[in-house]
Amino acid sequence: FATLGHMHVAFAYSLAQAVLTFVLALAMVFIMAFIVDLLAASFGGTQIVRHGSVHVGIAVAIEDGLVVPVLRDAQTKNLRQISAEIKQLAELARTRKLKADQMTGSTITISNLGMYGIKEFTAIINPPEAAILAIGGTEARPVVKNGQLAVGQVMTVTLSADHRVVDGATGAEFLSKLKALLENPMMMLI
Repeated sequence: FATLGHMHVAFAYSLAQAVLTFVLALAMVFIMAFIVDLLAASFGGTQIVRHGSVHVGIAVAIEDGLVVPVLRDAQTKNLRQISAEIKQLAELARTRKLKADQMTGSTITISNLGMYGIKEFTAIINPPEAAILAIGGTEARPVVKNGQLAVGQVMTVTLSADHRVVDGATGAEFLSKLKALLENPMMMLI
């Protein structure tokens, strides 16, 4: 039985919703260098299992359910590779051509319901993963930029984590780094 926790973070950003899943996957890979426990670990029955790579599950809606194809060794890929592979996996999912080994072994999953107009939600962890990231839709909200009130596009991200693997402080650090990267995506190119 897993003890679960979730955190919400709202932030302004300038990315199109369609590109967001790809950028989130890349941002998670960058963060992995700092927080290996969250992205490359799982709970193996009685102990934490450390994996040598980050395998990102991407939740894909199909006609009669949901499948989670896995982007393997995500830490070795750039945004173009991540984008192309996620598109390929999603197409295989929609056409029901995924192989069993393409749907197992993820260490963390991204679930993006923003494209359906969902503002925020809490996703359920896919065992034995340590966490799942829920991406809500964007909306115009008042934000403060350079001390001035402005209208910004804001979205909510929720992290659900298995506290046997990831404690709250580690989850908060992950969200803080994710927020910084999404608000300044050029940091991922440096």
